[in-house]
Amino acid sequence: MKPLTYLLFVSLFTLYETSFAIEREQAPSSGVVLYNQLKLDAAFPALKKEALSGDIESQYYLGEVLRKRNRYMTPDAQKAYEESAKKGNIYSMIRLGEADQDLCTIMKNCSFTEHSPEEWTNKAKIFATEQASKGSAESMYLLWGITGNDDWLEKSAEGGFALAQFRLATKYQEGGGTFLLPSRRSDAIEKWMKASAENGYPPGMMGYAASRIEKNDLSSFRFWNEKAAASGYVSGVFGYALYIGGIEPTYGFTFDPVTSYALLTNLLELNGGGNMINNVTDTLPEVEKSMSKEQIAEAKKLAKTWKSTHPPLSFYPEKLGY
Repeated sequence: MKPLTYLLFVSLFTLYETSFAIEREQAPSSGVVLYNQLKLDAAFPALKKEALSGDIESQYYLGEVLRKRNRYMTPDAQKAYEESAKKGNIYSMIRLGEADQDLCTIMKNCSFTEHSPEEWTNKAKIFATEQASKGSAESMYLLWGITGNDDWLEKSAEGGFALAQFRLATKYQEGGGTFLLPSRRSDAIEKWMKASAENGYPPGMMGYAASRIEKNDLSSFRFWNEKAAASGYVSGVFGYALYIGGIEPTYGFTFDPVTSYALLTNLLELNGGGNMINNVTDTLPEVEKSMSKEQIAEAKKLAKTWKSTHPPLSFYPEKLGY
């Protein structure tokens, strides 16, 4: 790497580092909300507009939409990633570093880039290492993805990054790691899934809820299911609606068809996103048949209130998922 080029890149990164960190803590933009609902076609125009305004996260997600819709790294996707990467977005650097494994390589139609995939991977590693040295558990998680070194996953989990805690728990569930006794493995799975749930990661909430069923701890199971539903996590919302709607098994949930109907109604907006819509259209009539007209009217009002007072529905896809 040329020294002058590298210094210029570092300067640009330093300039945008603070704004990038702050931006990630803010509520997701409308384009990212649609992306998280797996509505890629609907997300595209919103993300494009946000990306043109210079929004770093939207530039990354615009690249994601373009790459996933076309199933390979298009020139426009590459451009979106590069604009974000130049401002310090490590996720975009990682994506650009994966270009040598992309379909465009096989098709021999990859567009020109000012840095090779190897150089982008090196940049991602440099910046992630720098942030990890400052205590960023998220960057430790990214270093795990870049290097494949499980020590980084463990450090990230210990540092409190909820996704890393979830991934470490699932890694142990799938037989990873070394434990002298099966009970030690079970304890580790429960420890990290609980940590992920308590740190606000909805899939972790559902994962920990599932472990409570195994321990016959129905009170905790209900608590974490309801909390996942309140977070807008699609799987949590649907499961909670089933239980309170009287669809067996109920696991001790209080029968509440009005709230069940309201939540299922809200899930109907996922038309075009994921496969949840088919489950909802099959279930809604089952809940509705036990309701009066007055209850249905009340449920429709509640649906609007719930939507305005809770986070947007989301499948919570992993940011570097495929």
